[in-house]
Amino acid sequence: MKRWGLQCLAGIVLSVAAMHAHHSLSGTYDTTREIMIEGLVAQFQFVNPHPFITISIKTADEGTQQWRLEMDNRSELVQIGIGSGTLKPGDRVIVMGSPGRSQSQILYIRRLDRPADGLRYEQVGSTPSIHFPAKQ
Repeated sequence: MKRWGLQCLAGIVLSVAAMHAHHSLSGTYDTTREIMIEGLVAQFQFVNPHPFITISIKTADEGTQQWRLEMDNRSELVQIGIGSGTLKPGDRVIVMGSPGRSQSQILYIRRLDRPADGLRYEQVGSTPSIHFPAKQ
């Protein structure tokens, strides 16, 4: 009986740890606000559980800021056709999203446009979608 009790306790602890590790969007991001930023992709990390894009933005004083942008979960992005080569360093992107609550220069992406070719990624509710431009 003791062994079964320890196994149950271990399962509960692991479940709670997993739930804590996967953050709530509204806990990390201010989902009541949206801001728009524009910049150049510096890095695209196509990692689990959520891919991140780092972009460089020119500031008013001619400096630059690095912003870290979070996307939906990797498995759903793969299902709609996004892969590690979808975004490349130097791509100019225009992004709308929810800013971080406790950190500046972080954003949860709601829409990303790449004007050079018309690519559009959107997060509508809990469902991501992507429009790939028609091949010429």
